[in-house]
Amino acid sequence: MKQILGSAAALGLMAGGAFAADDLTLQLKWVTQAQFAGYYVALENGYYGEEDLNVTINPGGPDIAPTQVLAGGGADVTVEWMPAALAAREKGLPMVNIAQPFKSSGMMLTCRKDTGVASPADFADKTLGVWFFGNEFPFLSWMSQLGLATDGSAGGVTVLKQGFNVDPIFNGQADCVSTMTYNEYWQVIDGGLTPGDLVTFKYEDQGVATLEDGLYVLEDKLADAAEVDKLTRFVRASMKGWKWAEENPDDAAMIVLEYDQTGAQTEEHQTRMMGEIAKLTAGSNGALIEADFQRTVDSLLAGGSDPVITKQPEGAWTHAITDAALN
Repeated sequence: MKQILGSAAALGLMAGGAFAADDLTLQLKWVTQAQFAGYYVALENGYYGEEDLNVTINPGGPDIAPTQVLAGGGADVTVEWMPAALAAREKGLPMVNIAQPFKSSGMMLTCRKDTGVASPADFADKTLGVWFFGNEFPFLSWMSQLGLATDGSAGGVTVLKQGFNVDPIFNGQADCVSTMTYNEYWQVIDGGLTPGDLVTFKYEDQGVATLEDGLYVLEDKLADAAEVDKLTRFVRASMKGWKWAEENPDDAAMIVLEYDQTGAQTEEHQTRMMGEIAKLTAGSNGALIEADFQRTVDSLLAGGSDPVITKQPEGAWTHAITDAALN
């Protein structure tokens, strides 16, 4: 089984002798899967090695909070959703978005038609499965904009803290569950329900989508010229990996499988996932689009009496890295 280390060894050879590549650790938001294909492609195809980087990719999981890993010094860069990053920043953890490989959101609510849900107006008095650990922020903003209380009171919605599975839609615990276009939706289908049995509400279509899977560092790294140079090389190689994955989705899925040390992933699932992921990274060269940032902020501020963030963030993103990496 391959070790998740830079494909170039930590020591490379140059005409003048040996040199040590720069070490960089990336913390993923979730387990090894095609959601992170660009980074594994950059590793496997030697793009990080070409940039004199020795990159270690740490998978995430249900018990791993990327923001906490970053805060504790366990990673140089983390993949995180912007709502969680902005909430952490407002609470004192100075996270900064240095690149945004994902242009579109893959988050949606998937509901059974037989529950009577046909539009968001039908959410009232229904039970909705929601992921927490920072993933709940877009949902809470959406419900606030719909004027729906989330405390289970009459006329509002009952929130079920959903595990990282879709069991509640099968066992009757929830009318709708949180899914990603590239992952859990297909678990619902594989579980025996058909697309015709379901109604889906993409956050992107509802106008409440927030940015997902950006690259974040702690602010102090951006004050260190050597760190800025290292991050620039990392982003350049990573985006090269992402564009290759978009153009070669089946091959990218196979690369991801090579790095899955759990053996839990299948070729069918990863190939299907990569096809969906390519739709979300399409249109991004890695540079954050300010209008997308502002849309995310506006959605998070629109939380009524309990907004995700309470003020316009300052210094939460920078183009310094992508400007240097992509130009």
